[in-house]
Amino acid sequence: MALDIKHDTENQQFTAYMDNQEIGELAYALPADKVMDFQHTYIEDQYRGKGLAGELIQHGLDHAKQNGFEVRATCTAVATYLKKNPQA
Repeated sequence: MALDIKHDTENQQFTAYMDNQEIGELAYALPADKVMDFQHTYIEDQYRGKGLAGELIQHGLDHAKQNGFEVRATCTAVATYLKKNPQA
């Protein structure tokens, strides 16, 4: 089962899909020019504990980095991920 992640710019989130079913999201805000504040991470209960939140967070961080955004982590899951993965 591969995780498919789509960027929804209108709703400011990265949406995670498994077998064409939405299983989670990583929501963000753009509080200033070139600043991406990750505010909320969610994975459906039955998919937790499999590293999918980390994969979703890394995808969002990669997008921010590739597009020259400064990252802020209001979301505790993202802040924890960054502490554990300082190279992210």
